[in-house]
Amino acid sequence: MQRNVNECQIIELPKISDPRGNLTFIENSNHIPFDIRRVYYLYDVPGGSERGSHAHKNLHQFIISMSGSFDIELDDGRNKKRYHLNRSHYGLYVCPMMWRLIDNFSSGAVCMVLASDVYIEEEYIRDYNNFLLEAGDHK
Repeated sequence: MQRNVNECQIIELPKISDPRGNLTFIENSNHIPFDIRRVYYLYDVPGGSERGSHAHKNLHQFIISMSGSFDIELDDGRNKKRYHLNRSHYGLYVCPMMWRLIDNFSSGAVCMVLASDVYIEEEYIRDYNNFLLEAGDHK
């Protein structure tokens, strides 16, 4: 099955407002459509830098701006869609076989990623032309 960029979506997380500070939480397979096996985050990204520029064969991800803001461009090999993340109670669900580019990081931005599996290098597609070939095979 070839993936479609429209399968990816912004998901609003629960937000408990309190004058002492807000609280947001995420539960496996409840708020996001997968169980979390790995969490990592990007920070201290120099101005003008880009992250991502790869796809994952089977990995599901949920990307949250914990602080500051950044943009994510998703590409399914036929269509592209761009998102701006800047609230910690919203995140972007990214399905497998989606090329992603993360850019336009604000000063102090922190990008947290929840992943459906541990790090496996063979899971990555790091060359865009190879991605286009593999995306076409996922029909």
